[in-house]
Amino acid sequence: MVDLVIKNGLIVTMDKEHRIIANGSVGVEDGRIVSIGRRIKVEGKPEETIDAKGKIVMPGLICSHTHLYRGFLRGAPLKIEPPTDFSQILQRTWWPMDEAMTREDAYASALISCLGFVKTGTTLFADTFSGPNAITGVLDRIAAAVEQSGIRGIIAFEATERRTHAEGAKGTRENERYIRKIKKERTSRVRGMFGIHASFTVSEELLRYVRELASRYKVPITIHTSEGLVDLYHNYERFGRRTVERLCDAGLLGADVVLAHCVQVNDDELDIIKRTNTKVAHNPMSDMLNAVGIAPIAKMLSMGISVGLGNDGYIFDGFENIRAAFLLHKIALRDPRAISPMEALEMATIRGAELYGLENELGSLEAGKLADIIIIDPATAPTPIRPESVVGHLVNTITGNDVETVIVGGTAVMRERKLLTLDEQETVKVARKAAEKLWQKLGAIRR
Repeated sequence: MVDLVIKNGLIVTMDKEHRIIANGSVGVEDGRIVSIGRRIKVEGKPEETIDAKGKIVMPGLICSHTHLYRGFLRGAPLKIEPPTDFSQILQRTWWPMDEAMTREDAYASALISCLGFVKTGTTLFADTFSGPNAITGVLDRIAAAVEQSGIRGIIAFEATERRTHAEGAKGTRENERYIRKIKKERTSRVRGMFGIHASFTVSEELLRYVRELASRYKVPITIHTSEGLVDLYHNYERFGRRTVERLCDAGLLGADVVLAHCVQVNDDELDIIKRTNTKVAHNPMSDMLNAVGIAPIAKMLSMGISVGLGNDGYIFDGFENIRAAFLLHKIALRDPRAISPMEALEMATIRGAELYGLENELGSLEAGKLADIIIIDPATAPTPIRPESVVGHLVNTITGNDVETVIVGGTAVMRERKLLTLDEQETVKVARKAAEKLWQKLGAIRR
């Protein structure tokens, strides 16, 4: 018997045909979509029916690259000399924060970030945590927060050797421990992967070791790649190669690898990414914030490289990130045709699923796929919402605040803007208390 029917909605499927179904219905049973269309057959009375008349029904958004803990530095009055480039941003801002983080900070920051994702329609994210003084067991604390929220996550510790080689090995062991644990449980909505900070903070040995482990456990790898010029210059000076060339020569690249950013890449590197079927997570708002440049996303898309959309821990409203990706490349290329509305929307849905090998499970509304669905109320839109206009509205008009209902695996985690899995006031209280202590450690505020 069907558990849930969503009826009368304007359904944006994001399937291969880009079908948009007016007055459509979706049937859900045991957490999966069993039928979708203008008219669906339902045996017996469904346990729940949602009337989506006048509303948009679409797959939950996918954030292909984030750092849940970085929300804790939002608005922090850091008493530092203003950084002049990306390298100084890392040294003066993020690395001191990383070293101050505890396991409970990781939990609290994951909880508040997941709340932000739920409220704005993201149902799956890929996260890496960096905290050299909170490694062992930290992924369990992050996973606990994600499980509480009711959404899905792919998580990793960001292995780095910027301080010691032993630290890089310890971070990798934490990933392996968590991956082994999850593979035994099999039922968790939180998966594991291997995370590497960036090629300029790790050795050849660590790159090869992580590649071996990822192949053994059949899980993804993610690594920041040519985000700033520091990465490119390091590889030129130490190895005589560009970043992607070095990663390829180390045997790291492949269909299970997600390169975050890829701003400072040239055509030869794009050819390598394409040839190895490696994926890219684009982070337009973070790249603008850090002034690192503009990734050649339009060229990647024209080459058939899979590109997903991430936030790098900056803005958690996926619709803001969609809009940024849609606009940024037009001004970069001085061409209003650079990224189409559908391409921008695909990066936040089906392409994001492709990055992590989940395109047969998530990213579009199709029979057989997991029922990760969001319902949007476009009541404030100034012009008609019709099948021929809905994609344009999703990219140009809709914000996360318009997301009304969020369903993950057939279970509602937010209904009519009411959170069902998290106590919003308590979550904010926990987050602010932890963030205040962190700000004190960083000397941003007095005790």
